Amino acid sequence: MIYGYIRVSTDKQTTENQRFEINNFAIEKQLEVEEWIEETISGTKKLNDRKFGALLQKIKKDDTLIVTELSRMGRNLMQIMSILHTCMEKEAKVFCIKERYELGNNINSKVLAFAFGLSAEIERNLISQRTKEALARKKAEGVILGRPKGSKSKVYKLTGKEDDIKTLLNKKISKSAIARILGVHRLTVADFIKSNKMLS
Repeated sequence: MIYGYIRVSTDKQTTENQRFEINNFAIEKQLEVEEWIEETISGTKKLNDRKFGALLQKIKKDDTLIVTELSRMGRNLMQIMSILHTCMEKEAKVFCIKERYELGNNINSKVLAFAFGLSAEIERNLISQRTKEALARKKAEGVILGRPKGSKSKVYKLTGKEDDIKTLLNKKISKSAIARILGVHRLTVADFIKSNKMLS
């Protein structure tokens, strides 16, 4: 099955340009779009609240997904990485027209997946470095860091990511893969799932 996915953020925007680009691309590649998925919704919304989430669940091996650009799928790197990872796991092809990305079972896809992984790692390292610098500055200013002895925080590293983790688990993505997507150790994911009734 070949899917064409179109998303606009507001009803003031038109889907015609995206449909035109996808049709032209399909003709160039000698493909025929068999099903169109269109929606008017922000890319920051959870996948479960979007038609795109339902599409990802039913997409299967050898299916093809065509979008005009990566930002149509999601609005942040982690979400897009998760989507591409899902498609790779299912052995489905993804074409992003403007960026000229082709994701499939080939060496280019593996290089692309590595590039996304590297970008995420750099992003995490930059955040970690900024955090360390901020903590060092506070310590130099005499601010007492850490929680008082005897108290235990009820906020975990992955607090707020429950829906994302549940979505990934439902897609049969391993805990190790989820850990890579979220930028944490696999034991952190395992412990969080174990301690969270909603996920276990």
